[in-house]
Amino acid sequence: MPFGEETIDKLRLIRTPHIGPVSYRQLMTRFGSARAALDALPDLVMRGGGKQLKVASRESVETEMKAVAALGARYLFLDDADYPQWLLHIDNSPPVLTIKGRMELLDHPLVAMVGARNASAGACRFARTLAYDLGQVGITVVSGLARGIDTAAHMGSLDSGTVAVIAGGMDIYYPPENRELQEAIADRGLLIAEQPPGTEPRARHFPYRNRIIAGLAKATVVVEAAPKSGSLITARLAAEAGREVMAVPGSPLDPRSQGCNQLIREGATLVQNASEIAELLGPIDSRMAFPASPPQPMQLSFEGESEPARRAITDLLGMSYVAVDELVRQSGGSQAVVQTVLLELGRGLIMP
Repeated sequence: MPFGEETIDKLRLIRTPHIGPVSYRQLMTRFGSARAALDALPDLVMRGGGKQLKVASRESVETEMKAVAALGARYLFLDDADYPQWLLHIDNSPPVLTIKGRMELLDHPLVAMVGARNASAGACRFARTLAYDLGQVGITVVSGLARGIDTAAHMGSLDSGTVAVIAGGMDIYYPPENRELQEAIADRGLLIAEQPPGTEPRARHFPYRNRIIAGLAKATVVVEAAPKSGSLITARLAAEAGREVMAVPGSPLDPRSQGCNQLIREGATLVQNASEIAELLGPIDSRMAFPASPPQPMQLSFEGESEPARRAITDLLGMSYVAVDELVRQSGGSQAVVQTVLLELGRGLIMP
């Protein structure tokens, strides 16, 4: 498959070690083209007293480009006309993104929704309903496809169109249990990756992913988050980019709500439903009625009554009321297992 020379040169520059988003922009501004920047790099490194730079090879980027094409995806470069305008205006915009799905979703008002991976069942239900309601009035939800709140947000907005930004390569499913959801988003929504295909997500990749989530959206909503969590990093990045930060309040007795309550104390806007978010975004009529019947989430499954199964149920419990049926849906356990675990917990609370 033939590739344009300028595209190959751009990818070689981007994939060269130690060339990050900021230095890529500086090089392109100074030299005018990726080819000229590549030619100048060895001399620049020598004059700076650095070690010899190993520029990404033509063969390696051509292999990558073939992998992207095989996935049915395409590249979106920083200077492309359809590069997301909101993302373009952060300091470290990704020089290239790999995308698959409905590009037109980026033309909609975008709201980021993030929160705890070990979220309570009540918070997941709230996030799913909130995302569904936002989708009904033309607001697209963007999140990071992590466990917990991210998954709930994508499930709620899947039918209206959702945007998922992943930390690894587009062909890597993380967490593994979200494989079906990731494939559904690539088919019915929009999947975005900064890393090339085959890249396993590492801890250092997640802050980079978070800046894309915050940068794409006009506002970021945090639903249940612990202090010093990745969700608060996303909120901070959104604030630094001049975007609206919103938070859903929670019980002060639940550690998973402390991050949201802290954000509100520090100036984030308290929100409790989709109409309040729509009102803050401005152009959408906040008086529009929101449907009250979100779709049911995909089923998770495990067998037996093992300790991991019990833990999956207890981890969903928080300070807010949640129906047994909701615990059955989100844990993937049978009603009998859920009832047994709840009964055991109840006995444990009875004083002798």
